[in-house]
Amino acid sequence: MIGSTIVHLDIVDSTNNYAAKELLTKSLIEGTVVAADCQQSGRGQGESSWESSEGKNLTFSIVLYPINLEVSRQFIISKTIALGIADFLSGYSQGIRIKWPNDIYAGDRKIAGILIETAVMAGKISRAVIGIGLNINQEKFVSDAPNPVSLKNLTGKTFDLKRTLNELCFHLDKRYLQLIGYKYSQIDLDFERLLYRMGEWAMFCADGSDFEGMITGTDPEGQLLIQNREGKIRGFQFKEVQFLFPA
Repeated sequence: MIGSTIVHLDIVDSTNNYAAKELLTKSLIEGTVVAADCQQSGRGQGESSWESSEGKNLTFSIVLYPINLEVSRQFIISKTIALGIADFLSGYSQGIRIKWPNDIYAGDRKIAGILIETAVMAGKISRAVIGIGLNINQEKFVSDAPNPVSLKNLTGKTFDLKRTLNELCFHLDKRYLQLIGYKYSQIDLDFERLLYRMGEWAMFCADGSDFEGMITGTDPEGQLLIQNREGKIRGFQFKEVQFLFPA
């Protein structure tokens, strides 16, 4: 399903934008992938941008129609896609983790990001356009992103992007089959097993103050659950808490 149809573009502003515009006038087969050699305005969450040298990395979007998925459980789409990317990367490097809410880390360095844009009908997700940026062959990063890394940085190898995309789609499809097969418990379990800083005391910042806490998981709506030293657990929405890293 995922990757059975691949639309290849030399240059585009954003693969998510392209897919969304196509969907205004035509239907796209579920699992359609829109991939670009150069993405001029690649986006992350909020106002963030995504740095990618032309022809070096994978920048693409996937169109999915997750039938009967309640809006309250839409974060499971992010979990599913993150797990597919992690499954792929774990074949090449150790220490692959999922940093809440939508980044993939190798150790303490970011190797991939996810942007999901959904449409809702009658209280359920009718469509999802999922943008993925995965650093593959780029060796140097010039933006102010604090901790990027690529698969080539990790392995010393140069990867064929077409073959790499096909392999990644295989892993993404396996995970998506779990989602549409209602294997939510398995997805939740595997996600928390790979959750960055899960079960570790670490420093965070919320409400303008630094605090020590330990991630205990996520709730069904996607809030990050953090326990403080007094044993109180608080749920955080996106942008409400910041991970603090050692100097």
